[in-house]
Amino acid sequence: MSAPPGWPLPGRIAGFTLALVVVIAGMGVPRAARGWCVTLANRLLGTELPVPAAASPRSRWPDRVRTAVWLVPHAAVGVTATAATGALVFAAVIFPAVWLDGGGRIAVLWSHVTVTAGVAGTWSLLIPVLCLLLAAYVTAAAAMGLRLLAPVLLDHRPAERAAAAEERARLLAGRNRLAQELHDSIGHTLTASTIQAAVAGELLERDPVAARRALTSIEETTRAAMDDLDHVLGALREQQAPTAPARTLADFGALVESVRQAGALLEVTSEGSLDRVPATVSREAYRIVQEGLTNALRHGAKAGITLRVTARDGLLELELVNLVGGAARFRRGGRPRHGLDGIADRVRLLNGEVSAGPADDAEGGRARWRLVARLPLGPVR
Repeated sequence: MSAPPGWPLPGRIAGFTLALVVVIAGMGVPRAARGWCVTLANRLLGTELPVPAAASPRSRWPDRVRTAVWLVPHAAVGVTATAATGALVFAAVIFPAVWLDGGGRIAVLWSHVTVTAGVAGTWSLLIPVLCLLLAAYVTAAAAMGLRLLAPVLLDHRPAERAAAAEERARLLAGRNRLAQELHDSIGHTLTASTIQAAVAGELLERDPVAARRALTSIEETTRAAMDDLDHVLGALREQQAPTAPARTLADFGALVESVRQAGALLEVTSEGSLDRVPATVSREAYRIVQEGLTNALRHGAKAGITLRVTARDGLLELELVNLVGGAARFRRGGRPRHGLDGIADRVRLLNGEVSAGPADDAEGGRARWRLVARLPLGPVR
């Protein structure tokens, strides 16, 4: 960096220092600089500052200014500590080297120190010890000073704390959603596979072809569930998970076929154009139908299951009715009903309506269970 030739030396030094401070402070202006500074402080200084989340527009510039202010003393203390440590290490080497070389004069700051040869100069061997201890002290003092300053300039302000809390809430909601996805997928697979295995065992002697079809279906559904398991566990571990396409109503036919291969008598009717259902609603609808069919297989009779899917007038309606098994009872308490709770959560997120319970009418004197979910096809508000 150059200055006008007429400037005196103090002016040149002051101008260079001011320009350097401006450049260093400018490095803290970019939005990403704050996260880098916090990460670096945590690693080098041993602090435990929270990494900033995406702050609100009102707090963005004040936080950038604080980051810029932090970089100036950080750089100043770092340069000073590095220079002092380097000079002390150099002194620790030069004093014994001069003594071993027969003595001589050593310039120290604005004076000179004479090191004599022989026994009279052995005092110079204490200099390396003192210099190294002082270098360690300078380094520790610099780190302690920056460690005390870092929370003042890099710690969260109220707006950042609120943004971090919102980000944490979104993360937990996403993980809960993944856990629900895993519950739905694995629960359906285990229920269907158990029933298909029982069917295959009964048909093994009488109808080997049908038994083989049931075993093939078990293999296919299990492999699909393993893909879901790998995907969800990879995401929960915050690692890059294998890419697994989310199932939608376009996969509706395969789901129905897997239930029928489990030995269930399932009657399906659909109205409206399902391919025009928004992707978000389509994904949730698939999971709702999957969980409903799983509950029907697990708690109801295999016969008399009807499923109606209707898309019209800005609404997607899913109605699943099944006969209740002879040993089943409608229970209000007892074990938690995670499946129905998951369905209710999905419907609520889409501003829909859901009802589940005993049907008012009966078929042949047998009780029936009805699940109805209504999902708006317009934007979620």
